[in-house]
Amino acid sequence: MYQIKTYNAIAQAGLDTFTNDYALNQSDQPDAYLIRSVDLHHQALPKSLKVIARAGAGVNNIPLDVATNNGTAVFNTPGSNANAVKELIIALLVIASRNLMAAAGYSAEHTEADVSQRTEHDKTKFNGTELLGKTLAVIGLGHVGSLVANAALSLGMNVIGYDPYLSADAAWNISKQVQRAATLQFAVNHADYVTVHVPKSEDSLNLIGATELKAMPTGVQLFNYSRGGIVDNAAVLDAIQAGQVAHYYTDFGEPRLANQAAVTVTPHIGGSTIEAEVNGATQAARTIMTYLETGNVQYAINLPTLNVPFNAAYRFTVMHQNVPNMVSQITAKLAEAGLNITTMANAAKQHTAYTIIDVDDLDHESSQHLIDALNKIPAVYRVRLLIHH
Repeated sequence: MYQIKTYNAIAQAGLDTFTNDYALNQSDQPDAYLIRSVDLHHQALPKSLKVIARAGAGVNNIPLDVATNNGTAVFNTPGSNANAVKELIIALLVIASRNLMAAAGYSAEHTEADVSQRTEHDKTKFNGTELLGKTLAVIGLGHVGSLVANAALSLGMNVIGYDPYLSADAAWNISKQVQRAATLQFAVNHADYVTVHVPKSEDSLNLIGATELKAMPTGVQLFNYSRGGIVDNAAVLDAIQAGQVAHYYTDFGEPRLANQAAVTVTPHIGGSTIEAEVNGATQAARTIMTYLETGNVQYAINLPTLNVPFNAAYRFTVMHQNVPNMVSQITAKLAEAGLNITTMANAAKQHTAYTIIDVDDLDHESSQHLIDALNKIPAVYRVRLLIHH
């Protein structure tokens, strides 16, 4: 029975159907963490910890290098909150086009008896525009961006998408009516609205900066519901001051954005729906189960994707450094133990590699000797033995 430690009180919904096989507890020697936003950077990871599953996309709250050196696989749940973010972006597009926040503020300040007459006289101050026929540039066409693009099309908008890293699988989810831009500048050149949905990385830091903002039409409205740091906030404030950007909507506040009339900051609520939290917890729980029971990997941050049918009686998984001669060292140890390999697979992701080896015949004594021998290979992070049920 595996020991799963949960944080932020989100996992129970996702684990309800699995508690017959997995213990939901607060063990000091857990096999898995199921987390959302808890910060693990200042917590020691127990050696027993084989997997961390983050219910959500971002993993900046997890010390990836520490986890890898501990032999701990780290997973996220991409797409689990995509619909929630999409719906918020569509709501904000409507709010932005119709000046709803300013109009609601006006009504809150004018509650006297003649409010109807005053409203009729002043309402033209809040004349908006319709989304029909306007152009939306979607930067990043992954789980969220593709949904936003398709939803905007259904509102009658012209949609231009830009994503230099678009996968073949993701491309299937995007309507053919979405115009594909070859460059970021082309995508934003004629956009009335620009929304950003890219993962945070060194390449995407300040992806929208002064140069990109100057390429946008005067009066553009900008949305960042991806990650903080992808949009250069200082450059946006300069663009607002210059009249280039009409309004900036973001889920990631900082002091310089406070009390800015042309900036709307929401408190990181993009994926905060009941449904999204359940989806994330459920997906994370299934990911934990799959990894602990089969060793198969999908949506890992620090391991390569590797899915091998588990048909043999026993399976060894080895998490190790991506250095030469590792596979031969591992298989040599199995040969010394007199084991016949029925299936083997190996893949790497940056500096980390992962090897799966299936065998049919194994006794307890030889298995422990083999695990010890594999663990003594200097570049090995963790060895696991799984039994097929």
